[in-house]
Parts: sequence; C-alpha cells; structure tokens
Amino acid sequence: MKKALVIGTGIGAATTVLELNKLGGWEILMVDRSPVLGGGVATRYIGGHPCTLGPRHFLTHDEAIFAYLNDVVPLRRCAEHQFLSYVEDDRAFYNYPIHEDDILRMPDKDKIQSEINNLEEKFRYQQYLLTSGASGVVTTAKNYRDFWLRSVGPTLYRKFIERYTKKMWLVDDESIIDDFTWSPKGVAIKKGDRAGWDTAISAYPKELDGYDPILRLAANLAVVRLGTRNVSIEPGTTKAEIDGVAINFDAIFSTAPSDDLFSNCFGRLNFIGRQVEYVVLPVAFALPSDVYFCYYTGAEGYTRVTEYKKFTSYKSDQTLISIERPDRDRGRYYPMPTSEAQTLHKKYEQLFANRFFTIGRLAKFNYRYDIDDSIAQAIEAVQILA
Repeated sequence: MKKALVIGTGIGAATTVLELNKLGGWEILMVDRSPVLGGGVATRYIGGHPCTLGPRHFLTHDEAIFAYLNDVVPLRRCAEHQFLSYVEDDRAFYNYPIHEDDILRMPDKDKIQSEINNLEEKFRYQQYLLTSGASGVVTTAKNYRDFWLRSVGPTLYRKFIERYTKKMWLVDDESIIDDFTWSPKGVAIKKGDRAGWDTAISAYPKELDGYDPILRLAANLAVVRLGTRNVSIEPGTTKAEIDGVAINFDAIFSTAPSDDLFSNCFGRLNFIGRQVEYVVLPVAFALPSDVYFCYYTGAEGYTRVTEYKKFTSYKSDQTLISIERPDRDRGRYYPMPTSEAQTLHKKYEQLFANRFFTIGRLAKFNYRYDIDDSIAQAIEAVQILA
C-alpha cells in the first residue's frame, strides 16, 4: 500500500480522500489542527440553529463540480440570493453589486450619473468570473483603486468600496491590493435582476447537517487525527514530522498554509482573520426576503451580517445572525491579495516536492479560490497519480 498524508479535513481534503479511495491502493492519514472534523465548514448549532464559521455557501460556474458535490451532499440552488450594502453617508441600504436602479435613490444621483457616463465601456459593463476575473481588465488597470474608479467612478467608489476595502483588509491604502477582479460579484454596475449571482450557481446543502456528510464519508476512509498541531515537511521531500514522529509518505496533499508546514523559514504569510459573533434574535427573520448578507461600508467595525436561515431553511420563530469583524489574531482565513505577499508565497512553493500538492485558498494562498475550486484542484491532483 502507498501512503498519503492529507493535511486538513475540509471539503478539499475530503475530496482528496474520496478520489484516492477510487484509485485504490492508498493508505490515507488525515491530520488537522482543529479539534473538529471539517474545521470552519463543519456544521455547528447555536440555539438549535445550524450554521458554519461564517457563511460557506457554494458558488461555481461549473455544472460538473456542482454535480460532484450534489451527489454526496444534495444542494439547493439559491438563485434568489441577494446582497445589500449599508452606506452610512446616505443612511441607506442599496443592492450589491451596485444596481443602476438604486442610483436613482441616491442624494447625489446626478453627479454619479455624470461620472458613469464618462466611464470606459470595457470597465462599465464587464462581466467577471468567480476565479479568473477578466484578464483584459486585469492587464489594463494599475491597481485595485484604479480598477474600481474606472468601473464605477469616484463617488460610488467612495460610497461602496474604499472604506470597506480598508476595513476588510486592515490597510490604510487600498491601492496596495493587486488582485482585484474577484471583488465585483459578476459585474461592477448591475442591471435587471437583483440576485447576487445570476451569472453563477449559488447553492447550499438541503439538509440541516450541511456539508457534514462528505466530511464523515472521507473520515471513514482514512485514519483521522484531529488536534494535531505540530506538522512539518522536510523541504523537497514527502517526509513529514507529525507530533515529533517522522513518517515517509508517497504523496502529500495540503489544504493548510505553507509557512506553518515549513517552519516559517521565509517568514510569516499574511492572512486576515475574523472575529465572528453569533446572535439569536426573537424574530422569524431579520433581513428582507431573499437577502442573505448585509455589507457595511462605513466606519462600523464590522463588515458583514449574515442570516443563516436563508441558507439552511431551518424552521424556527427565532433567527440566527452572525456579525463579522476583521482581526489579524483570529484565524488565518483570507490570504492578503498583494504582490508582496504573493512573492513570499512563491518562495515556499520552491520547497514543494513533485508529489506535494496544494489545494484550496489557504494552501495556494489565493483569495479567489472557494469550495468549488478546492474540489476541482483535489480531483486534478489525484489524477496526476493515476
């Protein structure tokens, strides 16, 4: 039997185990720092309400990847899913992506419309894919600020983007963000339907236990060690030391940040964490119909409020919301999308052996990657060994 190490127990790691099991001939060890199988994507219950650590809805353009997960975790398509943004200066909630009909409600609508009329067509009406964005725009815009100013003009940029971005990434200058065409949700200024993802599949598990079935299925096909905090990889090899014990593997699949695995030898990779506070409210629903998220773009310390019943369809005369605040010391969830951070990550990539594979947002240090990308990357990595 060949031996594989899978670092992490989330959906990317679970997909890796399922695919290795299909190949046959692999003995699989899964390890995770978290004491909980699946980490942040695992279902937890607060006041009886099922939820995850922050919203973990499934987004993709790929019907095949949707079908892959749907076979194990039946999914409900959330085509109605809308977002709102609270603009403090206007004391108003508006659609996000910015909707052209909402501009008519804004106190400075004439100024905004004049700015929009002067925008370049390729920015104004450009459609953006979830992971790849839009290559023609990427090569034209200088940076994040330049991209948005050319997409919506200075007034809408100030209302919706500038302060929110500084708050989300805990920066004083948002122009240092180099990777940016993930930031519109499909389009910078939207027409017609107000749903957030009418150009992609938005979905969530039908059952109240969420993604847990795929996590349990994978765990039954591997040896699982939770709460394993000391894992290191010998550079250029597939040899790992796990809680002080050295083990040679035939392949390693990692969903974890690479700096931790290589003893931070080049320095610490820059991730932003989140403080997530859950609140049960004495109402059946807190947000308007079809609205799942509210973003906050002003001086508030929080960035997003999520209502979980909109995803889970849990039946109750109460509702559960979460309030998210960016925090450098609360987890490592969002890789910093700057060229400086990417350059450091590339140094760690030079340490990877041929059969050392990275899967997902944390391991590949790319904010664009989501659940669907993790599934696709896991399938691709295992196919290399076939």
